[in-house]
Formats: sequence, C-alpha cells, structure tokens
Amino acid sequence: MAARPAPLRLWLFLHLLPQVYCEYGMVHVLSEKGSSKGKDYCILFNSQWAHLPHDLGKASLLQLQDQTASVLCSPSDVPHGGFNNQIPMVMRGNCTFYEKVRLAQINGARGLLIVSRERLVPPGGNRSQYEEIDIPVALLSYTDMLDIGKSFGSSVKGAMYAPNEPVLDYNMVIIFVMAVGTVAIGGYWAGSRDVKKRYMKHKRDDGAEKHDDETVDVTPIMICVFVVMCCSMLVLLYFFYDHLVYVIIGIFCLAASIGLYSCLSPFVRRFPLGKCRIPDNNLPYFHKRPQVRMLLLAVFCISVSVVWGIFRNEDQWAWVLQDALGIAFCLYMLKTIRLPTFKGCTLLLLVLFVYDVFFVFITPFLTKTGESIMVEVAAGPSDSATHEKLPMVLKVPRLNSSPLALCDRPFSLLGFGDILVPGLLVAYCHRFDIQVQSSRVYFVACTIAYGIGLLVTFVALALMQMGQPALLYLVPCTLLTSLVVALWRRELAMFWTGSGFAVNTSLI
Repeated sequence: MAARPAPLRLWLFLHLLPQVYCEYGMVHVLSEKGSSKGKDYCILFNSQWAHLPHDLGKASLLQLQDQTASVLCSPSDVPHGGFNNQIPMVMRGNCTFYEKVRLAQINGARGLLIVSRERLVPPGGNRSQYEEIDIPVALLSYTDMLDIGKSFGSSVKGAMYAPNEPVLDYNMVIIFVMAVGTVAIGGYWAGSRDVKKRYMKHKRDDGAEKHDDETVDVTPIMICVFVVMCCSMLVLLYFFYDHLVYVIIGIFCLAASIGLYSCLSPFVRRFPLGKCRIPDNNLPYFHKRPQVRMLLLAVFCISVSVVWGIFRNEDQWAWVLQDALGIAFCLYMLKTIRLPTFKGCTLLLLVLFVYDVFFVFITPFLTKTGESIMVEVAAGPSDSATHEKLPMVLKVPRLNSSPLALCDRPFSLLGFGDILVPGLLVAYCHRFDIQVQSSRVYFVACTIAYGIGLLVTFVALALMQMGQPALLYLVPCTLLTSLVVALWRRELAMFWTGSGFAVNTSLI
C-alpha cells in the first residue's frame, strides 16, 4: 500500500485525534428539605459534551441521585425507573466517560457527575461522541462528594454552572501595594543604612550588637553559585516535593523570625524601658548580656514564626501572618545583601531573568505532564500527598467568586525572588544617589520602573491566563530605567563601577 502524502496524514491526525477541553465550573448544592443556604463545589468539565450556563439563575436545579455504589458501565447499573430529570453521581473507572454519559442520557438524566478518588481530569471523547451527547458531564472529587452527604444529607438538589473568570482579581491591588512598598522601603533602608555604616559608625547604639550592622557584598562567583543552587533546589523540589517541603518550611520559620527581629529592633531600642542587661553567664549568645527588651523581642519573633508554622494551613487568616513574616524576611535580606556595583546588579538580574524564563516557559516541553516546573512547585503539585505549599511567596486570597478560586488556586502568589532581586538594584540606586548627591533620582526612577514592570506582569497574566515569570518584565523595566538615567546624567562609568564618589550624608 502506498503511503499517504504527508499533508493528508497531518490532516487526518489533527481531525481524528480526540481533543479534550478542560474547564472549571461549579455545582451549587441545596437540601431538598427547604434550607435556603447552599454551597458551591468544584467540578471539572469538557464543554464539547455540553455547555454549562454562566449564570446560576439560568442553571437547572435538579435532584442529585447518589449512585456512587456503581460505576455506570452497563445497563444493570441503572436503577429501576432510570434517572428521569436527575443528575446521577457515579464512580469513575471500569469504562470510558462516553459509555457512562451515554447510559445516563438514554435513561433520562439531565447531567452526570463522575466522582473521582484521583486527580481530576477533563472527561474526554471524540468528535462523533460529542455530537451524540447533549447533557453536561463533569468530574467531582471524592472528598467533595462526602462533604455533600455530610452537609446536606441524602436528599439534595444541584445546579451545574460555569461563571466567567474575572480578568483580574482585586487582590492584585493588595499584592502590588505590598510588593512595591517592600521594595521601596527595603531599598531606601538598605541604602541609608549602608552609608551610615561606612561614614557614621559613631552613631551605633551599642557596640556589643555590632553584628546587627553586618552586610554581605555579593561577588560574581557568589552569583553563579547562587543560581546553580536555585536550579538544583527547584529540580529537587519538583521530584521530591513531599520530602523537601518541610525543610523549606523550617528554614522559612527560622529566617522569618530573624527578619522580624531585625525589622522591629530599631523601634524597640527607642523605648526607654528594658535597657537593663541579664547577669553574667557562660551560655551561648547570653554571655553577651543582651538587653532584656531585646531578649523579649527575640522571644516574640520566634513565637510568631512558631504560631504560623502550626497554623500555616488555616486559609482564613494564616496568609496574613505569612505575608507579614515574608515582608520582614525580604526587608532583612535587602539590608543584609549588598550589590556593590551596577555591573554586579546587571549580572544577577540577567542570570535570574534567564532562570525564570527557562523554568516557566521552557520546562513544559521537558516534563511528561507538560507542566511548568516553576509554577508546579510554587503552587504545590496537585498530586502531593502532603498538600503543603511553599511559604516563600506573598499570598492573598482571591476576592472574586470564581471557579478558579474554588477549584485550583484560591490565592494569588508573588514569589520573594520577584521582590528581592529588583529590590537589590533599588537599594544600589539609593546608595548611588546619596554618594553623588542626586536627590534620589535613581532610587525614585527605579522604584517607579519596578511598579510599572509589576503592572505589566499583571496584564500579561490576565491576557495569557497562565503563570508568568515576573522577572521577564521586572528585569528589563528596572535595568533599562537605571541605565537610561545614568546615561542622561552622564554618570554611566561611575554608576557601572560603583566607586569614586563624594558622599553627602545630609541626604541619609
């Protein structure tokens, strides 16, 4: 037999290959006993079987019939009398989605909910099967099915619908304010503190606590080592998430308590109380005889981290504590890590720019599931046995009611790296402003550029409806803006090397 021409084979492949559309929806459940209060549950459906109305008011409220004792694969699984104007709930398995929904439709069902103990997948079929079926079919998780029985009993009604997703959630405003505020405050604080450390050492409050003012100058070798470590850790988390997530949570608790202490200590030192020191002793750390007020502050910061660690999965309020600890951690890192030159800033931002783009856009072509490694790790794998989430993000719950909030990602996230990496450049710009007496033009321009880059990220997120590597937009905005300001002021050579300036401490 002669081989078919290549264009014909391609045409046949594209038209005969079953295509599965995955959409999130809701099933609104009410008790038949007259209770007006209902509850929405997540469903995953394929609109090629049948479309769901976008408005709950236009959705048909039908009786949900619990048939989870069967899988609905043969006529013997159909109860006597069929499913007249009902939505049966049956278990997944033993036969195809088409066989289940065909049996349900033949026997009078107005929809079908397939209960799955495993990860929800869209119910697929082929074109001829889609044309034959005209009732909606969706997957419901086993835990939600149990909750329906526990909350409403056996006599329930349900309406399946799929409200439109909002283009942008209002929680983006909160994330924007937190991110830009952290970068601005952290950059300002780090720049001022660095110059104070170098030129105003006599203003230190206490020589015994000199270690609080230590900074780490980042070298090109350190940048390369850091990026290699980031890549290795991300890949390890992707493959061994359930084992390593608790290590990351522990590290975050420790680092966040240190960051919170560092941020609050300047304010505590202004209080006139608690200046007395503990008695002489040989205990670690305590042999330095810290002030009582600083010791109490350390206990408070550790307690806050421990409370978050215990209640971290309480979605109602734990995110507030996580964001507060995260912001304190970012501020601590911004004032501790110092990029001494614009050349170092450029190297760090460009290398992490490539890192971010690779792990968001390129890795889907390398993984078996087609998932981005970065997005999968940041949001937490859906098949994780622990159901833990990485805490290295700012998170705010979605304020709009939508299937995406109910089903997949109830929080919007922004990674700490998207704050710290541009924030280090903002801090460098502030130090440069002080040193060349430029009235903070670099600092203000870079901070505004960061805000614009973050807005562009949100717009891209709305247009593409997928996780975005924020550094893809933040790095060009901040780097190019800083570069343009340096060229405009004819200070590029000094800005690039970060040395040889006069210092105006009056601007600190």
